[in-house]
Amino acid sequence: MTGSGLLLVDKPGGMTSHDVVARVRRLAGTRKVGHAGTLDPMATGLLIVGVNSSTRLLTYIVGADKEYLATIRLGSTTTTDDAEGDETGRADAAALAAVADEAVLAGIADLTGEIQQVPSAVSAIKVDGKRAYARVRAGEEVVLEPRAVTVSAFELLAARRMPDSLDLDVRVVCSSGTYIRSLARDLGSALGVGGYLTALRRTRVGRYDVRDAHDLDTLEPDAALLPAVDAATALFERLDLTEQQAIDLTHGRRIHLADREGPGGVPVAAVAPTGQLVGLIEFRGKEARTLVNFPTDEIATA
Repeated sequence: MTGSGLLLVDKPGGMTSHDVVARVRRLAGTRKVGHAGTLDPMATGLLIVGVNSSTRLLTYIVGADKEYLATIRLGSTTTTDDAEGDETGRADAAALAAVADEAVLAGIADLTGEIQQVPSAVSAIKVDGKRAYARVRAGEEVVLEPRAVTVSAFELLAARRMPDSLDLDVRVVCSSGTYIRSLARDLGSALGVGGYLTALRRTRVGRYDVRDAHDLDTLEPDAALLPAVDAATALFERLDLTEQQAIDLTHGRRIHLADREGPGGVPVAAVAPTGQLVGLIEFRGKEARTLVNFPTDEIATA
């Protein structure tokens, strides 16, 4: 069975994130597999998969900022705000031709920064305990409330004009919870011609880059696994413990460090003298307590 750690997977199109998890479970020989941040079946790119006790790190990865490369098609709308939905409207050629390059750039600028975004009705957001997309598929009308998101970068990389559409290749860096297809929808709506997403690739999650990811078809979990200690110290500040401190934290006791202190709520990766991850801790003044512990057998036997 594969040990504990993270796998960086380059998700292919046509698979759900759950499909990837199921494949990794078989390859790794363990049921303890999860992922950080769902990618739609149409999307490709970086999916971070946690194996065994490292699934405990995923909660702290989900909230990291993300980078995407996408293609937005202006000139029509779909039921899902992406290419997998049915077309619901199409702008006439004259209206599309009248969309100036400057207007596109202005529309992109308006969707950059801290904005209020209405998620797509076919998102995975739960409405009264049921996924929004499931309600839509059941024929219900779903209207979601707007939510605050941050789009720190929204860049136009290329534009291609065709008789019935205008395709925009864009780069987006955004906070967790931002829907790129909602950006496509809202940009098209602001320009008066409609818009939807035709391609999406996630290229970065926090400090992890898709260039370091592995193809699912050739994935060998044991060889590709990023050990838990390396994963945690890539995300958080590292604190090297004494043997007694490692024992105390493992048993749920707080530790006191006279030579340092920190604010609460900021995770720190606590590492045993053996080099293994004891867990994530947080400071309250000069005392530290455990946020997430890792199994003692992994610390002792690794």
